[in-house]
Amino acid sequence: MALWIQAQQLQGDALHQMQSLYGQHFPIEVRHYLSQWLEAQLWDAIDLENQQDEFKAKRLLDGLIQELQRKAEHQMGEDGFLLKIKLGHYATQLKSSYDPCPLELVRCVKHILYTEQRLVQEASNASSPGSGPVDGTPQRYQQINQTFEELRVMTQDTENDLRKLQHSQEYFIIQYQESLRIQAQLSSLASIPPAERVQRESGLQSRKSTLEAWLTREANTLQKYRQELAEKHQRTLALLRKQQTVIVDDELIQWKRRQQLTGNGGPSEGGLDILQAWCEKLADMIWQNRQQIRRVEHLTQQLPIPGPTEELLTDLNATVTDIISALVTSTFIIEKQPPQVLKTQTKFSATVRLLVGGKLNVHMNPPQVKATIISEQQAKALLKNENTRNDSSGEILNNNCVMEYHQTTGTLSAHFRTMSLKRIKRSDRRGAESVTEEKFTVLFESQFSVGGNELVFHVKTLSLPVVVIVHGSQDNNATATVLWDNAFSETGRVPFVVPDKVLWPQLCEALNMKYKSEVQSDRGLSEDNLVFLAQKAFSSSSNNTEDYCNMTITWSQFNRESLPGRNFTFWQWFDGVIELMKKHLKSHWNDGAILGFLNKQQALDMLMSKPNGTFLLRFSDSEIGGITIAWVAENPNKAERMVWNLMPFTTKDFSIRSLADRISDLNHLLFLYPNQPKEEVFSRYCTPPNCMNDSMLDTEGEFDLDETMDMARQVEEFLRQPMETQWSGQQS
Repeated sequence: MALWIQAQQLQGDALHQMQSLYGQHFPIEVRHYLSQWLEAQLWDAIDLENQQDEFKAKRLLDGLIQELQRKAEHQMGEDGFLLKIKLGHYATQLKSSYDPCPLELVRCVKHILYTEQRLVQEASNASSPGSGPVDGTPQRYQQINQTFEELRVMTQDTENDLRKLQHSQEYFIIQYQESLRIQAQLSSLASIPPAERVQRESGLQSRKSTLEAWLTREANTLQKYRQELAEKHQRTLALLRKQQTVIVDDELIQWKRRQQLTGNGGPSEGGLDILQAWCEKLADMIWQNRQQIRRVEHLTQQLPIPGPTEELLTDLNATVTDIISALVTSTFIIEKQPPQVLKTQTKFSATVRLLVGGKLNVHMNPPQVKATIISEQQAKALLKNENTRNDSSGEILNNNCVMEYHQTTGTLSAHFRTMSLKRIKRSDRRGAESVTEEKFTVLFESQFSVGGNELVFHVKTLSLPVVVIVHGSQDNNATATVLWDNAFSETGRVPFVVPDKVLWPQLCEALNMKYKSEVQSDRGLSEDNLVFLAQKAFSSSSNNTEDYCNMTITWSQFNRESLPGRNFTFWQWFDGVIELMKKHLKSHWNDGAILGFLNKQQALDMLMSKPNGTFLLRFSDSEIGGITIAWVAENPNKAERMVWNLMPFTTKDFSIRSLADRISDLNHLLFLYPNQPKEEVFSRYCTPPNCMNDSMLDTEGEFDLDETMDMARQVEEFLRQPMETQWSGQQS
């Protein structure tokens, strides 16, 4: 069912929330008449923080205007005439509003669609508690929403009690003033004749005694009301703190963990809209209770009555201030992380966001955020509240940014677009640690006040660990440090402690996630692939998956110690495979044409039972980022068949001539393992015969001699294939 149809069926508060999404910035009539078109567009494909996506946003804006105009033109009849004028007006209005900033239109529509989806989902979960995904997410959300409803009722209850207390106290003060007036009348009786004085004094004394008795009872009642109200506030604040723990310490921490895993290629962490909605509800209720407590304080000061209430109010004030401080400081988060491998003298961006900024009206005096790069030791000292004397470990250019409030989405954020790390100051490294194992972090900090300067907050948040490099050649090892940290760090750790060794299946999960993401493929690493990797990592010959389940691999084995007989580490080899695949061989991997993770012996065992000319593609053991063609053919020097291995091809080779073209050049290759004719697999990727690769020509249309000779060398090597010394002895 279309989202808009479901949204129109919302009721009560959910319907009110849905209606509040619309206004002059985006009329609800536009949503209604263009519902199908709006829901069919790929709004999520546009990165709001990427200015290069502004062109895509402009196309969506133009499409929206055209759809509105088309809808207006098709209106007929008397009623249609009015609608035609209204839709035409909206088209002009939206073009005027968003033409200078089309990304704001995307931000607005994404917010509307996401919120409608959330409201519809919540309504569906409320009516069908047993339905929903098996991961239990709707049930968690339902529990949070139920707690909010409970808090709303409790807050309304204390508000009613507070009003009753205020009315009772006001009446008490009136009666107290009356008692003072009677006392003044009694004092003035001395000036009148005795006979008259006795008569009047008797009546005044009687009224005074009755009133004083009532005041004594009422004072005790007021004290009881105050104490009961304070105890209710205690219960409300306890539930608020519990709810805040669920949202901030559970849901928000889980979001941050998902965000960290996206650095390893995990799925998107998801939007912050629902978390912001929860945090804003928390802020609203905390603030309401704080204001109630302040009003009780005022009443207490207005009419002091000895008792335990004053101490209770002091504790309540401290508690509510602590709760709101924790909420504000924990919801100052990094929405878009800086790159975790950070190269000096290179522009980078990041976005920080205050999830409760709109609700607390922080944007009325927009705060400025400052970014600083600090070391691991400085981060530890910062979290221990030790005086770091504003130390930094480098200089970031363009590191100040004012938080902006986006009216359409209610978000308060600062987007650092053109930061650049000018220099870095490294610490003394430990033992065998290299510069690409040293971790830094970007510290974002700001200061702002809420409630008319009642409370001032100094907020700080640390980015995920970053590794600083000065040259592209360091990227490989820096990525290893980041991958290990993202995969195996624990919540709440001391910066930036990470296990030195992990179970092999844990690393397999991280490698598979990284591989699928980088190669942009649904085809991940199979069980056989992972066994091959285990054999390489542990120098083992076992083909049994179970043998590796309880084995641990250390950081040194992963990316510090070279593989036996090689001058590169396990990660460097694996990362070379990733680079080769994502740059040149993605399609072939997705087609299943590349087996890849095989050694020479496995290739021999698989090919010897196949017809001559059968070949397969496997990753080179001897060269980083190399892929080898192994095939079975006769050995002219001996009356037997054997498996030959071609010299590995690398990224450099494929930038000259593609894999498909190279396989097409080699006439001895007939069938891709197990039995597919090579034309069926590779012909659609081949360069047409009459198309010369422009990359082989220089600007004057001449052949590039080096590149042409490189291709000729490959073909020549193949033509000499009967010579065993050239082929079977080749390390690959």
